[in-house]
Amino acid sequence: MSVTREAVLAALAAVPGPDGRTPLPQSGALSEVIVHGEKVYFSIAVDPSRARELEGLRAAAEAAVRKVPGVAGATVALTAEAPKGQAAPAAAPASSASPAPAAGGRSPQTRGLPGVKHIIAVASGKGGVGKSTTACNLALALKSLGLKVGVLDADIYGPSMPRLFALRGKPRLKSGRILEPLDGYGIPVMSIGFLVDEETPMIWRGPMVMSAITQMLREVDWGELDVLVVDMPPGTGDAQLTMAQQVPLAGAVIVSTPQDLALIDARRGVAMFQKVDVPILGIVENMSYFVCPNCGTRHDIFSHGGARDEAARVGVPFLGEVPLTMEIRARADAGTPVSIVEPDGVHARVYRDIADKVWRQLATGTAGRPAPRIVIE
Repeated sequence: MSVTREAVLAALAAVPGPDGRTPLPQSGALSEVIVHGEKVYFSIAVDPSRARELEGLRAAAEAAVRKVPGVAGATVALTAEAPKGQAAPAAAPASSASPAPAAGGRSPQTRGLPGVKHIIAVASGKGGVGKSTTACNLALALKSLGLKVGVLDADIYGPSMPRLFALRGKPRLKSGRILEPLDGYGIPVMSIGFLVDEETPMIWRGPMVMSAITQMLREVDWGELDVLVVDMPPGTGDAQLTMAQQVPLAGAVIVSTPQDLALIDARRGVAMFQKVDVPILGIVENMSYFVCPNCGTRHDIFSHGGARDEAARVGVPFLGEVPLTMEIRARADAGTPVSIVEPDGVHARVYRDIADKVWRQLATGTAGRPAPRIVIE
């Protein structure tokens, strides 16, 4: 039996909204209801100060929808709605209220994740620069240094980690709402891609995206980690602000290609993280150059050195150059990253060198500070 939006709304009519009286569909708090096959997605906007109190509302709405004939699953999120006349804060987690962000963009009471020492974001100003492949190999390279590493795929609209780590299946529910991440080459990995079909379009508005990211951060059993690598969606929007406000990010790695068009967007990414007081761990120049496998001639297809120059211009560390090679692309598509297949190969060494520079900043507390320059006059 196919599930209809009307049937879902009829079921939700029996659930009182945030005021305890008005049916949820007429309360003004219900988002657009998305029905995809046998699964239903929607959010409920609430005052952030009542988020903990209204967790029962979220659970009741989810239970009501699951009883609709044909429904196999429902994803319901609480999202924060500020009182009229105030700016809306970042989305609150389903289980607790979010503190208001400070002037610099970060909450003065930002809570870390239990057992996780450092959280870093891998970001880019635009898509198509190889950010996810870089995040995957960076995590594996950090693990090769003897560190305990996890990966969160925060790209809700285009999750890549399930394919990059060759992972299929759904996370196991451990207790309450806590999920157990999947294991990819010894790294715990969490992604929205584990919860929806690969071809399912995520037609979600900003508040639902922010709530989903918060839940994947705080309702997952990450265990004891030295570093949690977060693969961010491209751009400078809701997801980036949510991360900056919800957890104490130790720093951000910006991925760019060398050409001017990509560097303009990378510049925006650097500026955005700096405005919310997140240190810049450095810039990676991906697809830096191409060496012909037949003749050995080097070609700077997307120019070369632009990211290094940009790092020097804005005063942040330059982490390294990753070449444009068929090997990295093919291994990424196959879910067998070069850092795993050829750990001593030339490409894995590039990622390991980047990982070493990142970890030295985290371990010494020098994140975001460029190395000192010796000036001889």
